[in-house]
Amino acid sequence: MFEKYLKVIDENAIEIFNVSDSIYDNPETNFKEFKAVEILKESLKEHGFKIEENLVGIPTAFKATFGEGKPHFGVLAEYDGLAGKSQVGGSVREEVIEGKNTNHGCGHNLFAGGSLAAVLAVKEYIKETGKGKVTFFGCPAEEGGGGKVFMARDGAFNGVDAIVSHHPESMYMVRTRPALASITKDYIFTGVASHAGAAPHKGRSALDAVELMNIGANYLREHMELTSRVHYAIVDGGGIAPNIVQAHAVVRYMIRAVDKTALEKLVNRVDKIAEGAALMTETSVCSKILSVYSDLITIPTLQAVANESMHDVELPIPTKEEIAYGKKLQLSMGLDQKVLDEEYPFSMQVLDPAPPVAHGGSTDTADVSWVCPTVQMHIGNWVKGTPGHTWQSASQSKGTYAKRAMLYAGKAVAGTIIRLFENPELVEQAKIEHFKKTGGSYECLLPKDL
Repeated sequence: MFEKYLKVIDENAIEIFNVSDSIYDNPETNFKEFKAVEILKESLKEHGFKIEENLVGIPTAFKATFGEGKPHFGVLAEYDGLAGKSQVGGSVREEVIEGKNTNHGCGHNLFAGGSLAAVLAVKEYIKETGKGKVTFFGCPAEEGGGGKVFMARDGAFNGVDAIVSHHPESMYMVRTRPALASITKDYIFTGVASHAGAAPHKGRSALDAVELMNIGANYLREHMELTSRVHYAIVDGGGIAPNIVQAHAVVRYMIRAVDKTALEKLVNRVDKIAEGAALMTETSVCSKILSVYSDLITIPTLQAVANESMHDVELPIPTKEEIAYGKKLQLSMGLDQKVLDEEYPFSMQVLDPAPPVAHGGSTDTADVSWVCPTVQMHIGNWVKGTPGHTWQSASQSKGTYAKRAMLYAGKAVAGTIIRLFENPELVEQAKIEHFKKTGGSYECLLPKDL
């Protein structure tokens, strides 16, 4: 039914591939994605989209809009990379690129390219029908920086009727999993330095306080809800000299819970553990919030529309070369023999939405989902069994199959939006479901001055 609009994606495939590859070749981390933003803006401008830069005061956030009035649908795009080792795209072994220490192991280059593909197709529909508008939201810093949370807090998504999104995975399926609310904060301990051998009694160790806090947090695990999570990393141990009592130390905590209320209660308990550690060591402690994510709101009506669109679009068939490449990568992952024996390493069917199950992760898309009805799709860019944030996922994110799956993502997202244009009653039903879950309000947990 919508083939004439979706074929625009195939007609612009080379450009979309080049955009994805260029972002892959220039990986950038949180709030520093200047090259990626320029690459995307240049392409969108050429296709007649109106660009708004420096969205909500963030230099690497922007939006690109085509059309006018209502309904108004949005497409999310991420483009930040991961800090750590780089990776040669398309390689079957872990292979670092000299001089680079970032990568696209989460496939955000594909995310951006697929979203670009989607809005190009929806643009053609709007041109022909004159209906409404579509906005490409350029969203920075998903990897821990929570760019979308700042955007949601400051009104970037207000007035949008629905958001349709996707993300690279190793399966094709509409996302039904919830995501946990989370907070990332630093606990900063200050003590008193002293000679650890000659005058240990005069020192007050900030590092001791950090270690005691971590012990307390580990004892807390027995008394948390099963859906909650607490992770930590020491980011400042106070120096490398063991003969000096450490006068400063910092530990970073990520605390997750099923919703905002449960998160606030759990954070309060962790705060008390920090205070207790400071009391035991006669140090002082303060904290600094780095990011806060809400829990994800899912909308069954949008999931059904997205599922229909995913089933309507033909999946890419891997070539012999892609199959061989994929199987070599699977061998490097220690997968079960049953998976290795399958004919195709890539997923070859769209799975029907699974019943919602507990999920330990968090996403800044959750805050978008509180502002307006939102749906996400899992796209099988990677071979089955691929964990995200690995050299294998990074390698595949520039692979030929992944890029063809990216075009599929664009068609599935565009097909979903065009269905919503054609069936306004579905949009209204989605809004009813959204209101029942949110009460029509969104409270961002970020401090107002952050």
